[in-house]
Amino acid sequence: MAQTANNPPQTIAMVSFVVPAWNEEVLLGRTLKSIFAAGQALNVPFEVVVADDASTDRTAEIARENGARVVSINRRQIAASRNAGARAAQGDLLIFVDADTLVTPGVIRAAIDAVRSGAVGGGCAVNFDGWVPGYARRLLPIFIRIYRAAGLAAGCFLFCTRRAFDAVGGFDEKVYASEECWMSWALKRQGRFVLLRESVMTSGRKLRTYSGSEILKMLFWLTIRFRLSSREQRGMEIWYGPRRPDPDVSP
Repeated sequence: MAQTANNPPQTIAMVSFVVPAWNEEVLLGRTLKSIFAAGQALNVPFEVVVADDASTDRTAEIARENGARVVSINRRQIAASRNAGARAAQGDLLIFVDADTLVTPGVIRAAIDAVRSGAVGGGCAVNFDGWVPGYARRLLPIFIRIYRAAGLAAGCFLFCTRRAFDAVGGFDEKVYASEECWMSWALKRQGRFVLLRESVMTSGRKLRTYSGSEILKMLFWLTIRFRLSSREQRGMEIWYGPRRPDPDVSP
């Protein structure tokens, strides 16, 4: 189906928020509070599923304390975490939110309205919290424009119908990074994929805890060897390496 094709409007009986998490005891609580606040502002039943992928800290405990259902896996792969949470979820609309990302009622309502009007999925605008280095302040607007021009959802927030998720087979578990790109392209083949004007706030901790040269090197290899490098965990320390302390502790 063409990207611009409309699917019939869909009735949403339940929204499932899926949160992939690995050693996220520091930020998970505030993310879940924002999700529950947004969900309670809507007139749609919802659930929150945290996919805990081999955490060694209090991630699972914090998830339960904040009202989420926990699914445990042991893969250390973001795509597999997302899929595990989605398989356990019961909703006909799936909203994938990273464990370091804050949502609002406005962005959730916009996602629901988009699906009700016939979209199969989409993403939204993204802002970063706290202080970020100068190089990041200069490069982030460029990367954000590239993503939007290409019609790709950012990894921290992606939504889709259950029907479309099942049709594409979920996130590609052969890749260790850029799984949101592959998923966006796959969903576009199922119907209309939208990028909302509303935004979420995600953590800038990776930009603060990794040097500019480390991040640019990773982006360089991802760009010139996209298909190969994204299928290897090696070189993906920004996602799979030990968690580095965030020098900016402000929310």
